This record gives sequence, C-alpha cells and structure tokens, in this order.
Amino acid sequence: MDLNLLVWIHQHLVVAQLNDFFVLITNLWGNGLLAVLLTLILIIKKETRLTGLIIAASLLFDLLIVNVMLKPLIARPRPYTFYQIAMLLPEQKDFSFPSGHSSSVFAFVWAYFSTRKDLLRWLLLGFALLVSFSRLYLFVHYPSDVLAGIIIGILCAVLAKWLINKFTDKPWLINILK
Repeated sequence: MDLNLLVWIHQHLVVAQLNDFFVLITNLWGNGLLAVLLTLILIIKKETRLTGLIIAASLLFDLLIVNVMLKPLIARPRPYTFYQIAMLLPEQKDFSFPSGHSSSVFAFVWAYFSTRKDLLRWLLLGFALLVSFSRLYLFVHYPSDVLAGIIIGILCAVLAKWLINKFTDKPWLINILK
C-alpha cells in the first residue's frame, strides 16, 4: 500500500519542470546548516531567545530519536531499492524510516509555530510541508516515513517547549535567557 501510494504520487504529480525546485527544497533543509543558522539567530536576539532555545532542544531530541535510535533500529530500506526509477538525488546512505527531513523541519517549525504569533510561522509551516512532500516527490521516502517524521517532529517540539517552560521559573535559567 505504501509503495503503491508513492508510485501513484510519482506517476501523477511529478513533472519535469518541478524537479529542480524540489531538489532545491530538499537540499535547503538537508544538511542541517539552515536549521542551525536560524536557531542561532533566534537565540542571539533577546526577544526570540526562548523560541530559539525551544527549537534547539526540539532539534536535539529529534536527532537522538530519529537518527540515533529509530533509523538504525528499524533499518527500513529506501523505496528506490525496490522500484527502479531515475533518481534526482544521490543515493542516500541511511535508512528510510522515519524521514529525518520531515521530522527535523517539523521539530523546528512546530517549536517556532507554538511560541510565535507572526506571519512567518505560517510561511515556515508551508516550507515544512514542501520539504516533507519533496521527500515523496524525489522517491527517497514512503508516505508512512514522512507521516511518522512529521508526528515525531511535532512531539519533539511539544516536549522541548514543555521542558523549557517547566524550568523557566528557575533563577539560573532566567539569567541565561536575559
């Protein structure tokens, strides 16, 4: 079922004119540099420091859960290993489940979304959806990988926000946030 849905997406939604766009979207988020840079900018600015710290914690939880625990434990092969297709990306070195792109972008965006009330949060949510869809478009993840990644990312953001808010009444942490 998972492969059938992915093949349907590829047969009905992939058009050559969008290939470069989705490669760009997936690569923008791919190596973690954008996430680190944006998080540091948020931490440096006093008015967004708490948001930045929540995002940093969310990304750390996501990294540990997805890359250290789940991917090696489940070891699901990528879909292109079972279905021959012209790849637009180099072969991925890690496993498929869950999608690390989807989980990390949603860990970042949900942490931002839940702490800020500006227009940027909606733009970031759109970006997160594009990154997640790009993983299907580029045939490097199954739909269940992406869905699980989104859920894990959101849960990491919720956990990070809860933990940091729980400790923000501590004097030592308040001094760090100032």
